[in-house]
Amino acid sequence: MKFLCVAAAALATAQAFTTSPGAFTTAPAVSAPSPFAEGSAAHRTRRATIVMDGKANAIRDRISTVNNTKKITSAMKLVAAAKVRRAQDSVLATRPFSETLQSVFGGLIQRLGGEAADLPLLTQREVNKVTLVVITGDRGLCGGYNSFMIKKAEARYNELKGQGIDCDLILIGKKGSSYFSNPTRDFAIRKIFECGQNPDSKQALAISEEIINSFLSGETDAVELLYTKFVSLIASTPSVRTLVPFSASEISQKGDEVFQLTSSDGDFGVERKELDVAEPQDFPNDMIFEQDPLQIVNSILPLYLNGQILRTLQESVASELAARMQSMQSASDNAGALSKRLNQEYNRARQAAVTQEILEIVSGAKALE
Repeated sequence: MKFLCVAAAALATAQAFTTSPGAFTTAPAVSAPSPFAEGSAAHRTRRATIVMDGKANAIRDRISTVNNTKKITSAMKLVAAAKVRRAQDSVLATRPFSETLQSVFGGLIQRLGGEAADLPLLTQREVNKVTLVVITGDRGLCGGYNSFMIKKAEARYNELKGQGIDCDLILIGKKGSSYFSNPTRDFAIRKIFECGQNPDSKQALAISEEIINSFLSGETDAVELLYTKFVSLIASTPSVRTLVPFSASEISQKGDEVFQLTSSDGDFGVERKELDVAEPQDFPNDMIFEQDPLQIVNSILPLYLNGQILRTLQESVASELAARMQSMQSASDNAGALSKRLNQEYNRARQAAVTQEILEIVSGAKALE
């Protein structure tokens, strides 16, 4: 019996140390990571180092601001170009009326001869007072367009005052009115009108009525117009011309010119075309007029003045828009140059930061050796 008990105890002990599939868990073998495999994976997922120092962040923010400004100025240039085309179409649309008016006026002057000189709007008289009609813009961001015209008008005003001739102003445009209406400046202002970006005949009619009423009532002896003559997209000339009293020879013999905005290879340009004088209308000697020809001429003159004012308004607007195009182009070019320089500064700052990090890592590794 003792032998059986000892044998049973030995069997139980042997079963306890017998290996079974579930008795032990063998962990899978893990190979040591290869430095080359890790380097290639890091190379595939590597991104640009982000510089977090204050100087680099400030440069990056400024680059973004400059690029946004460049987009705005480029868009403003295209908007100004579209408005120049609209002004060009407006000028061309008024040409048939102006040519017909000039032709009829020339024919009537030939028919009347010296009798037309007795009309009030054609009568030259002693000049004791002059009214200056000054055309400026309503907005800025157009280079020296407004400042050149303001300086021209101020110089002409002081010149007339120096000659002992009284002078007052009719101002068209917000920029001119804000300058000459300043209480610190002593300028006599008769009336103020707005210019706008799309002048029409109604606006020109209000201005011409003010001019004619002032002249016929004897409040002024001559009216001079100061406007900006459109020459090209990069040039415009402040000009002065006498509106009232009229010159019959100038009306019937003065030619005209029109401009057309063109584009080539992405660059804008202007083509100017000189127009011949309209041929005088041939009125037979036996033609009977329902009204006196003098009355017809006297009725044509306000229409002619209205057309001339509308034409100069359109030409001034075209000059303003062309100046704005040029100004926005210069601003876009300057923004591009500034963005390029800032990018170079940002790259230098980023490279300096990366170099500093490498030096710190190398120094730490040296210290651990």
